[in-house]
Formats: sequence, structure tokens, C-alpha cells
Amino acid sequence: MIAAASSEEKCALCRRLGADATIDYSRGDLREQIKATTAGKGPDVVYDPVGGELTEPVFRSIAWRGRYLVVGFAAGAIPNLPLNLALLKSASVVGVFWSKFARREPGNNAKVLAELSSWYPNGKIKPVI
Repeated sequence: MIAAASSEEKCALCRRLGADATIDYSRGDLREQIKATTAGKGPDVVYDPVGGELTEPVFRSIAWRGRYLVVGFAAGAIPNLPLNLALLKSASVVGVFWSKFARREPGNNAKVLAELSSWYPNGKIKPVI
């Protein structure tokens, strides 16, 4: 797993929490860093709760048949993505809206929450408070 963050301090935290590699996107060209970190392949899955101006360069770096999970827009601006990028990479853009999922599929949501809850005592997740 590769984590991307806006400072070396945040990258160090991500490594302590289990990231195999990190990218400090405040330093240098993000696309080049992704390319170097993935040996030119690009990420198979991108989990993006931030959005903003980095969305397009990250999507341009995605692997063939990659999936881009749109989770939120913490950066504020909702990015515009040229759809030809999805075509050229045979990639998917997937919206992940948990509260809507919970309302529409309460049974599946309960199963997901039960599994997620079991991860904490097993050390699979380490929330930072």
C-alpha cells in the first residue's frame, strides 16, 4: 500500500501505520513520484477522500484497468476529470458514499461494520485519534 500526504511528518505516520511506501506530494512532481514508486505501473486502486487539484494527475497515473474511488472532497473544490482518461486506461471511477449505502443496504452495511469492527482488536486497523 502506498500512502500520499502533504508533509514528511504525515508520511512518517502513514509508514508507522503500515504503508509500504509514501509520497509527499508537496515535494516535486506527483506523477513522477507515483511512477517511481510503482515502477511505472501506476496504482491499481486509488482511495481519494480529498479531491481537488491533484485528482487529475493521480488519475493520469492510474494503472491499466485501475479503479479510482471517489470518497469525498476535503480540498473543497469538486474536480473535473476528462473522461477520455478513463477510456484510455480502461479505468473505473467509483463513487463511495457510505451514508447512502447504509440507508439503501442496511443488511450489507451491518456485515461490513461487523467485519471492520473485528479488525481493530486483531491489529488490522490502527485509528489515529
